[in-house]
Amino acid sequence: MEQKKVLEMKHITKQFYSVRALDDVSIELFEGEILAVVGENGAGKSTLMKILSGSYPCNTYSGELWVNGAQVRFLHTSDAEKVGIEMIYQEISLMRDLSVAENILLGRLPQTKIKGLIDKKAMRKAALDALENIGLDIDPDELVRRLSTSQMQMLSIAKALYRNPRILVLDEPTSALTEKETDRLMEILSSLKQRGISCIYISHKLDEVFSLTDRITVLRDGKVINNYPREEVVPDRIVEDMVGRKVENMYPKVKVDIGEEILRVENFTVPSTISGKNVNEDISFTLRRGEILGIGGLVGAGRSELVNAVFGAIKHTSGRVFIDGKEVQINSPEDAKLLKMGLLTEDRRTSGFVGTMDLKENISLASFEKISRRGILRKKEEEKLTKSYYDALAVKAPGLETNIMNLSGGNQQKIVLAKWLMCGVEILFLDEPTRGIDVAVKVEIYKIMFDLAKKGVGIVMISSELPELLAVCDRFIVIANGRISATFDKEEITEELFMKAATNLL
Repeated sequence: MEQKKVLEMKHITKQFYSVRALDDVSIELFEGEILAVVGENGAGKSTLMKILSGSYPCNTYSGELWVNGAQVRFLHTSDAEKVGIEMIYQEISLMRDLSVAENILLGRLPQTKIKGLIDKKAMRKAALDALENIGLDIDPDELVRRLSTSQMQMLSIAKALYRNPRILVLDEPTSALTEKETDRLMEILSSLKQRGISCIYISHKLDEVFSLTDRITVLRDGKVINNYPREEVVPDRIVEDMVGRKVENMYPKVKVDIGEEILRVENFTVPSTISGKNVNEDISFTLRRGEILGIGGLVGAGRSELVNAVFGAIKHTSGRVFIDGKEVQINSPEDAKLLKMGLLTEDRRTSGFVGTMDLKENISLASFEKISRRGILRKKEEEKLTKSYYDALAVKAPGLETNIMNLSGGNQQKIVLAKWLMCGVEILFLDEPTRGIDVAVKVEIYKIMFDLAKKGVGIVMISSELPELLAVCDRFIVIANGRISATFDKEEITEELFMKAATNLL
């Protein structure tokens, strides 16, 4: 029996000034199918999906969209929603100062018999049903701002499913999810497939792609390179198609002579937003010059809170910090920066860069003293210095005047790294530095890390990707329930030992 075709995107071409983001791209999607679209950052995946969701109006590109056999033209996201297309974006797009229930039912709030008044009881019940559907146990009246990143991502999924889509597009949906939440999402997608709902799944986690999807379409440089049914998938071939070459060494680790202690953290305790509780308790660790220290643990263990507290971005209730053996006081990120510390945060869009600025301004954001004299900006000096880091990190963009929001996630991450490198950091905290980034850019970021280590920079790395953490780091501390449960040297660590420590089974 022939499958019903629910979507066709024909000969889609999209230009951003002189850059052709999509070049004659055609894809199709069948009823009850899960189609993976994979490729490097900048390959055109998100651009293609923004066309499908109506984020880019039909008059901004060439080509045709066909849904259920009829040609459609979207001027707004609401037009796509009307024909049953829902998009879950990589960057969380929720109204953070509204409640969970208000976000789920946004635009569809139930009203009482008195026109204009919201039926709060009906709203709460509908929200509870939507949350139960995805196994998310949170209060519908809770402000979204107070949720964790993973809870926000699951909420985005609940919101999309509440609208009963016929086509669901997911862009890096598991990048912020726990293992348990990821398993739940896989179950949900399998059940949607059984109901005849079609999905387009974008992810850099190729193990998910290979196990979940029915077909894989590979994009590179805005073009379709290949299409594979699941039974013909060869992982190495997919990676080669994505990057245009063989990736011989995923983790190009180099031998670095580790030097003396540069940082010591003693007895750090970080309070929770819940009164009377702590996120971290009595944590101590050291870092040496040229060393990459891995901080591991399950999502919610308190890894991000620890490095943010050491950096002065959030408060701690007790603890001491020593740099080169001398105790220092860090009460704000500005204090940390003056001590040659840098922090690449978990969510680059929220706290890594300024979306209204161009690349030059974002790179120089933390180095005003280097490019100014008596409070006046020296534009030539700014141009010269930012260009040197832009070139060194091989940023893919039309130029320094490009708005950072027009870059792929991997290139945005390079700009955030460039910002800290321009400051001349000697201690660098990297919180999920490769989240949502393709294979080739990951390798580039590892190389940058190893080059920094060779220059004597001490690096603390947090990553939820266990193979990455074990391959890249020299030493490890594992946090469980806010405390250090184990420490390991590279020679003794295994994935099994690591997971036992992360789940407090050692």
